[in-house]
Amino acid sequence: MEEIRQILAGLDWSPLFISIKTGIAATIVSFFLGIWAARKVLKAKTGLRAVLDGILTLPLVLPPTVAGFFLLFIFSTRRTVGSYLYTTFDIKIVQSWAGCVIAATVIAFPLMYRNARAAFEQVDVNLIYAAQTLGMPEWKIFWRVIMPAAGPGVASGTILAFARALGEYGATSMLAGNIPGKTATISQRIAMVIQDGDYQTAGVWVGIVILIAFGIVVLMNLAFGKGMKHTKQW
Repeated sequence: MEEIRQILAGLDWSPLFISIKTGIAATIVSFFLGIWAARKVLKAKTGLRAVLDGILTLPLVLPPTVAGFFLLFIFSTRRTVGSYLYTTFDIKIVQSWAGCVIAATVIAFPLMYRNARAAFEQVDVNLIYAAQTLGMPEWKIFWRVIMPAAGPGVASGTILAFARALGEYGATSMLAGNIPGKTATISQRIAMVIQDGDYQTAGVWVGIVILIAFGIVVLMNLAFGKGMKHTKQW
């Protein structure tokens, strides 16, 4: 215990703060993009739906380094998009915190999208018909009827997206690098200290990540438990 206390006292906590704020930002972006994409894909024709679903899910099955390669190819200042952002708006994505957020969002987005789509598919269509009969506009039906009915699935996707963004390593390392105090995340820090042979420090960081992830899941489960206490379950 004394060794752990000494390690904690000497830790640079910036990777934790960078990881948390990156995870929060990426989750917020993934939440709205995932819901929007799930809704659009469900309304598409069967053939187009299969193609769009494959494209949107691709980052989930590809190695993160492959996604990082494409992001680096797009946002490099030597390429059209990256050069335009840098020369016109003075925005540099590579080796910046914005790069961390973009990389984490790309990796976390499929989890949000897949869970949101699955939740929307389980909504009772009779609820939608009833709302239409009452003359409710489409946007109100979506936020007042569909979203509450799909709430558990959407929340599950949000949790998974945050956990994935919090632990992202491959794409983030390629696009944002590992700059101490700027883009160095917990995952990168763990990899670095292991390379240095400092397994005790790595173990402390791993324990911190596990506690954060476990705490989030427990809090969400408690919230769902209170929200469903009047629901009859089998």
